Order: sequence, then structure tokens, then C-alpha cells
Amino acid sequence: IADRIGRIRCMQIAAVLFTVSAVGSALPFALWDLAMWRVIGGFAIGMASVIGPAYIAEVSPPAYRGRLGSFQQAAIVIGIAVSQLVNWGLLNAAGGDQRGELMGLEAWQVMLGVMVIPAVLYGLLSFAIPESPRFLISVGKRERAKKILEEVEGRDVDFDARVTEIEHAMHSEEKSSFKDLLGGSFFFRPIVWIGIGLSVFQQFVGINVAFYYSSTLWQSVGVDPTDSFFYSFTTSIINIIGTVIAMIFVDRVGRKPLALIGSVGMVIGLALEAWAFSFDLVDGKLPATQGWVALIAAHVFVLFFALSWGVVVWVFLGEMFPNRIRAAALGVAASAQWIANWAITASFPSLADWNLSGTYVIYTIFAALSIPFVL
Repeated sequence: IADRIGRIRCMQIAAVLFTVSAVGSALPFALWDLAMWRVIGGFAIGMASVIGPAYIAEVSPPAYRGRLGSFQQAAIVIGIAVSQLVNWGLLNAAGGDQRGELMGLEAWQVMLGVMVIPAVLYGLLSFAIPESPRFLISVGKRERAKKILEEVEGRDVDFDARVTEIEHAMHSEEKSSFKDLLGGSFFFRPIVWIGIGLSVFQQFVGINVAFYYSSTLWQSVGVDPTDSFFYSFTTSIINIIGTVIAMIFVDRVGRKPLALIGSVGMVIGLALEAWAFSFDLVDGKLPATQGWVALIAAHVFVLFFALSWGVVVWVFLGEMFPNRIRAAALGVAASAQWIANWAITASFPSLADWNLSGTYVIYTIFAALSIPFVL
């Protein structure tokens, strides 16, 4: 779709789907239509997560592409922190009951309904940014592409040469097609499998368990519910700090070294969590030492993820694919990422009931395997 109607139009369609999902989720008739509205939101997330890195890679000046690409993850982590604060505020306003009345609705409905605010903002802001120069050139709008390049890269650039360079790259390649992803010994081209691997490893270390189940996890080891919300928020702050670190160093240190540093740090943090959770609860709580180790290790894990894999995967995906397969390859990689996300989050409750420490051993193994994958 992005190659046919443009990157901006694709964002606007996603914004409409986000808005419809928010309104429908807040006012469902039954469980079946709530699920339907959430699925519609899922389509919007899929579109936005694909078009974001592709657009950034095509619009950014080469010297700043890595740093600007990291804004994708920065937006995600800030969004997580803000959503946690909003939900916490709404829950308190409803007397701590998710089904408590709030503005004539139950609190959980308002929590879902407020998504309409960022959805509308996303749509409105899409009108304020330029279309991808590469897309404009592909549909014959050469002069408009030159003006956008001037806006983005400044006046000290030979824009005729830049446009010619983009045109030459496009003409030297075959027309983009999903079939171009196929090849090699295992269905997809090797470069596509690398993108899939990056996406899967990013999720299989269990990062979203740290956010989706944060409060539940801390309460399961004896932390007071109020404190568990506080720890969830501090985790989000650490996530933001790590992302800022990555934005500073992604172009200076490089993508690969940053990913390796993050993998080593995640192994340490996850291994310590696995060790702490291996102890039996005493009066419904972890022993004091293990409780503090688990808390600190969780923040260490999130910090090293945020300063590495949280950012560099998006940068890698935005840069690694040839232009002619970028949109389709990003779609496959993003699909793999969301499937892996679902697999981890859906399996965590059952795995935690089986053995919480063993679950974190599994995540530690995947973090360790990411090291040779990057090498």
C-alpha cells in the first residue's frame, strides 16, 4: 500500500483505524465486537510500525539517519510511560476499581477510549510532514521531491545530483514486488531472514513481559499493589533514559557494537532475575535480598534493552533492505515481530505458573543467543 499511495496517506489510513478502534473499544456491545475493535487497532499498529522506519530512512539525511531512526523507539517508550501514568490516574479517579464509574462509563472503557486523543493527533500531524522524496520521484513528481530535499537537507546540497542519484538507484532496480523477497535455500532471501531474526530476538528476550505484566509480576512476589504501579512507572523512566542513550550513541558507536553491549547486559539482568525468582516466597514475599536483586535486575535488563535492541533493531530494519524490497521486507519483519510479541505475552501467564524462574532462564537463553546472531 505504501508503495502505491505514498507513506503519508498510509499514515492517515492508520490514524483512522486507530480512531475507530479507540471509540469502538470504549463502547462495545459484547466481547465479540470488543475483540473486533482491538483487531482493527492491531491492523493500525502494523501499518504504523512498518511505515515509520521506512519513512524515516527515506527522508533523513544520511549523516543523521541512525539517530533519527531511533526516534521510532523513543516515541514507543514515551508512549508506554504516558499510558501507564494515564491509566494509573484514571484508576485512582475510579477509586482503584477497574469497573468503577468514571464519566458515565466503567474505568476500563475510559482507559481504552482515551486512545482517540493520540490517534487524532497522529492523523493531524501527518498533514504537517512532507511525503517521502523517493516516493514522489517514483510517481514522477521530481520538482516536489527537490523542494522536500531542500527543506530536509538544507541548501548546501546539489539537489539535481541527489534526485538523479535516487532515480538511478530506482531505475537500476526491478519494480518492487513481494516476490522479490523470495529466494535462497529457505523460502526468503537471507537478508529478509536477518530482519526476521532481529525482530524475533527483540521480542523473545521478554521485554514486553516487563511492561505488559509488570504490576502483576511484582504483586505475585509480594509487592504491594500501589508499590507495583510505582515500580512499573520507574521501569518506564529507565526505558526512556536507555533510549536517549541509544539516540546519542547509535551513530557514534555503531549499530552492531551497541547491540552486542545490550545483549551482554540483558543476559546479566535476566540471569539475576531468574536467580532471584528461584527462591521460595516467605509470607507471600521474596526474601529481602532476592527481592531487591529482582527489582534492580529488572531495571538493568530494561536499561540495556532500551540502549541497544530497542533502538538498533528499528535502525537496522530501516537501513538494511534495498530500496526495491524495503516496504515489503519491513512488512514481513514487522509481522514476525508482532507474532513473536504475541507468543511471548500469551505464553507468560502459563509459564509463570509453571516456574517463574525457569521462564526467565528461557529469556536469558534467547538474550545469550542474540550475541552470536549479531556477530
